[in-house]
Amino acid sequence: MLSTRSSRAFAMAAALPWLALSAHAEPEAPKPATEVTRQANAAVLKALPFNDRQDFEDAQRGLIAQPKELSIRDASGKVVWDMATYQRYIGIDKAAPDTVNPSLWRIAQLNMQYGLFKVTDKIYQVRGYDLSNITFIEGETGWIVFDPLLSVETAKAALELVNEHLGKKPIVAVVYSHSHADHFGGTRGIINEQDVKDGKVRLIAPPDFSEHAVSENIVAGNAMSRRAVYMYGAMLPRGPQGGVSAGLGQTISTGQISMIHPTEEVTRTGQELTVDGVKMVFQLTPGSEAPTEMNTYFPQFKALWMAENVTRQMHNIYTLRGAEVRDALQWSHFIEQSLALYGDKVDVEFQSHHWPTWGQARIARFLGKQRDLYKYVHDQTVRLMNEGYNGEEIADAITLPPELDQEWFNRGYYGTLKHNARAVYQRYMGWYDANPSNLDNLPPVPAAKKYVEYMGGSAELLRKARADFDKGEYRWVAEALKHAVFAEPDNPQAKNLLADTYEQLGYQAESGPWRSVYLQGAYELRNGVPQSGGLKTASADMIRAMSPEMLFDYLAVRLNGPAAAGKKISLNLDFTDLGKQYNLRVENGVLNYRDTPAADADAGLTLKMSTLLDIQMGQGSLAEKIKDGEVKLEGQAQAFSTFMGLLDTFKFWFNIVTP
Repeated sequence: MLSTRSSRAFAMAAALPWLALSAHAEPEAPKPATEVTRQANAAVLKALPFNDRQDFEDAQRGLIAQPKELSIRDASGKVVWDMATYQRYIGIDKAAPDTVNPSLWRIAQLNMQYGLFKVTDKIYQVRGYDLSNITFIEGETGWIVFDPLLSVETAKAALELVNEHLGKKPIVAVVYSHSHADHFGGTRGIINEQDVKDGKVRLIAPPDFSEHAVSENIVAGNAMSRRAVYMYGAMLPRGPQGGVSAGLGQTISTGQISMIHPTEEVTRTGQELTVDGVKMVFQLTPGSEAPTEMNTYFPQFKALWMAENVTRQMHNIYTLRGAEVRDALQWSHFIEQSLALYGDKVDVEFQSHHWPTWGQARIARFLGKQRDLYKYVHDQTVRLMNEGYNGEEIADAITLPPELDQEWFNRGYYGTLKHNARAVYQRYMGWYDANPSNLDNLPPVPAAKKYVEYMGGSAELLRKARADFDKGEYRWVAEALKHAVFAEPDNPQAKNLLADTYEQLGYQAESGPWRSVYLQGAYELRNGVPQSGGLKTASADMIRAMSPEMLFDYLAVRLNGPAAAGKKISLNLDFTDLGKQYNLRVENGVLNYRDTPAADADAGLTLKMSTLLDIQMGQGSLAEKIKDGEVKLEGQAQAFSTFMGLLDTFKFWFNIVTP
């Protein structure tokens, strides 16, 4: 059976969505910024130090080559990465439109600095070719590559850029810093698996990398990927009234995701490896930004790779697509450990997103204030929690001290102070705020109907909401109108006014995901829930990397408990390619499994694990596999049919802003 750690990992779903979605024909046009929004965004220009241009110098430092336009296509010609669409309206010297928070516009301008860059002697990065960076360390005979992006196509294009300008060299090693797919998905774009098997390429990763990489894309992937349409604005048009930046990078690529299993595992902090003449010292940081992650120090170059444990923004303690809450306190401790271990030995710090920091004093300041950012959010949330405030109250009350708040690298472009504070509260206290009224409150639709009734009906609610909209009280209008929409989902006036409200909140948002969430909500209220488009939450590589236990846990989630009530089914599985046998049991509305067959099973299948995974990927049905001789069936065939009939197939396009 799986360990407790594995079970926790299953609760964390897709690290990122891999979406290629089609939009409605001629969607309703967005509205302009209101005067309230224009004033709010203008106030941001006065509140933050926009005259500080150090980041612009750093983001462009060391540029070697930059294609005039950057658009990457897959083998069929489909665009999987397109900076050109952003280039048409985001320029480094262009002022923020009144429909974009100027601070968010600033990080978008910085994220647009793409190309091949020299970090320091022997260390190069390709930035802006995906959500993340790909890093090339020059060894004695070839390249050591850190974090080969999300998609095969973008990683391949980055390698071609390096080959063109630095000379073609073999890749001798790949290092995965952590288990999020934008840090390993492009692997097959730069190496082939046979070279790994033949020992020509070393593949190095932190502990339990493959397990976490696979599990984060399976069990809750459907719900998280649907929500990620909101978080990343996957269907928003690129423009001043649509998608601007995800903060962590411009957006995500939509190409082929791959994975090759590591051949070497780093097991402890302080462990050293020398690869092609390059010495690397590792620092494990499990449970910080990812379930398994590691930083790397290069003593020959006095360079520190911080993976994704620091970035040029406030990161997510809780990600809006849905995931297990991260440990802000542990995260801060690991950054402090990095400072203690390497702070007096480093000349350049670089990471898997954004641009490097040069100079020991500047590095210490950057790491120290990122450390204190996460610790402050943790400590002050817990302080207010212990004073009796709930998560909503804490989110509305907490503020950063000026010495943290005024640092550009602490701004909430991805995570935000509000939702991160609520995440810390959730980690300690869970969903219940101790108010008896919230112990068994009504679900949204019946509650909405009573709210509307108490407010005097939908016409009166809308009259008041329009007046408050005109006053710019958008947060309250959104709160009130969500009840109107859930009580009367066919009321176009309620939906349109709520869409207008979300839109203005999006225009004011500093966070890229917050902007996307609001604007996607507005889009769906005006145009309806999309019904077409492609979704891929797990690649063939990751599905094939599933263990039998992982697959069984996923099938257990798909089992419709009410439909299975009263039924007893016992099935044996004999995997000839693994030399393993299992028994699956449906009883009491749940699916359990053991690694030994049952003597009294209703039926049994003899097959390869790879065959079962083919069926899972839709590459043939069970009946077809039996007919072709790939599966041998013994016992009651009806038992398998009944079992398969109890498994739900999840609908992706479920409603979010409407009931």
